[in-house]
Amino acid sequence: MPVTDAEADVLIVGGGPVGLTARALLERWGVRTLLVEKRGELSPFPRARLVNVRSMEIYRGLGLADGITAAAFAPEYGRIRFRDTLHDRDFATAAMVGVNAPVPESPVTGVVTSQDRLEPGLLAAADGQIRFGAELVGLAEEGGEGGEAGEGAGSEEGETAGKGESVLATVLDHRSGREVRVRVRYVLAADGANSSVRQRLGIGTTGPGALADFTTVVFDADLARWCADEPAGVYFTPHGLFAPLYPEGGWAWFAPTPDDAAHADWAALVSRALGPDSGVPVDVVRVQHWTMNAFVAERFRHGRTLLAGDAAHAIPIVGGLGMNTGIADVHNLCWKLAGVLHGWAGPGLLDTYATERQPVAHRTLRQAVTNTQLMLDVQNRRREQLQVGAAPSERIELPWSQRYFAQLGLVLGVSYESDAVLGDDSAAPVPPGTDADADAGTEYVPTAGPGHRMPHLPLAQGRSTLDAFGEWFTLLTPDPACWQQQNATAPWPLRIEPLPHEHLDACGLGPHGALLIRPDGHVGARRHDRPAGGTALRHALAALTCATSRELS
Repeated sequence: MPVTDAEADVLIVGGGPVGLTARALLERWGVRTLLVEKRGELSPFPRARLVNVRSMEIYRGLGLADGITAAAFAPEYGRIRFRDTLHDRDFATAAMVGVNAPVPESPVTGVVTSQDRLEPGLLAAADGQIRFGAELVGLAEEGGEGGEAGEGAGSEEGETAGKGESVLATVLDHRSGREVRVRVRYVLAADGANSSVRQRLGIGTTGPGALADFTTVVFDADLARWCADEPAGVYFTPHGLFAPLYPEGGWAWFAPTPDDAAHADWAALVSRALGPDSGVPVDVVRVQHWTMNAFVAERFRHGRTLLAGDAAHAIPIVGGLGMNTGIADVHNLCWKLAGVLHGWAGPGLLDTYATERQPVAHRTLRQAVTNTQLMLDVQNRRREQLQVGAAPSERIELPWSQRYFAQLGLVLGVSYESDAVLGDDSAAPVPPGTDADADAGTEYVPTAGPGHRMPHLPLAQGRSTLDAFGEWFTLLTPDPACWQQQNATAPWPLRIEPLPHEHLDACGLGPHGALLIRPDGHVGARRHDRPAGGTALRHALAALTCATSRELS
């Protein structure tokens, strides 16, 4: 066996929000991680601009939500505005529901903030090893038939699982020029849309692919007289998208990359986009060129390597779904990795990651493409309106409802169908197609059905049901005494939480029933009445963690 320089349970590749969130989640589970990021530091660019309600629920569980909110914009910035130029009045506007004000469906509110303001807090949220300026340059599974990852081993989900007992990764330290070998049990690739790990593994993608090239210009300018009285997180104009970056100041302009970008006068281009005769001095701070991609990886797993975030799915920016979808990925994945590593889950549990998250990625991509088309429709309507002589102050009706940009059906209404979800009052997985379209729309109807995110309901002392979940399974029941005798459930971590009787109808339970909630807050099983026999709970936990008879002995 080759000599190694370091060991860890999980190697995380990529130091963006998804990789940093995975690091914090895994540390809570007691999983040793090493994160490598080929950049020399955190990104200085604003990039993602929205932390939605579901992501804030995840960060609430990590104890980070208050800090994120404190550094973010006030709720009134949770709005988009459409203007002919930035110094014109709105011709249309829409709220980002769940961001501009609280919603009854959640104990938290999403926020408008820049990714470069979010990442330092995520970095500080865990103590696991992290190496900047370190790039993964080699990946091979050991202890089986694998060989170099991506060079001939099986290609289907889980097909290579178990062939190797560990992964030997080679990491190039760009500062010293030295190659370091790291042995880990699993690799979590969160290294972006151009993921070198995905390419190394030979995993293809489906979808439109590269849509267009864009440029982000970060600049300072005094735009308060146009925007202070009508704040927004985003101002759409025909000349590009403008966004305030931080509560204390700073702006970004997003526009298609010009043909001669290398010689562009960015200050002049931004000034021209602000509107004729704006007369506002523009101080350009930095410029970044990037490609808007739209695809989903054909596979989310190859042996002991799993893809998450933009490495697994690149989502166009309209609607703020990309980063948030990646955060939900690792929230789904990390408890499963912890279960396999700690021995209370079978390796097959990791196959449910792709089964559950890949359909979500496809639906999210379709929604983002629809968002983009609707935004173009707004601009086309405005162009037609002005061409027929309408007054510049005349407003237009948006081609969506006021609640459209909440997209709560996609954000809070996601339901899973896999071996990690049991049907009502059975130890069988939820059959495919049971709720296939439940989360396809923008409206959200709370339900405690198996596979769904457990609804937000009030518990004692101002707590939410969501506050009962963490690094354990939770049994929510109106009759804890009835289920306490079932609590011989080692090795699975489990807590029993009293459920107020007034929530029985909302949860679909009888007076002695129970909901078994997974660590990611999704309902794993629902039992309408008292347990049948003294091992019912134990068998349910074994079934939804794909555990073998060894865990039942």
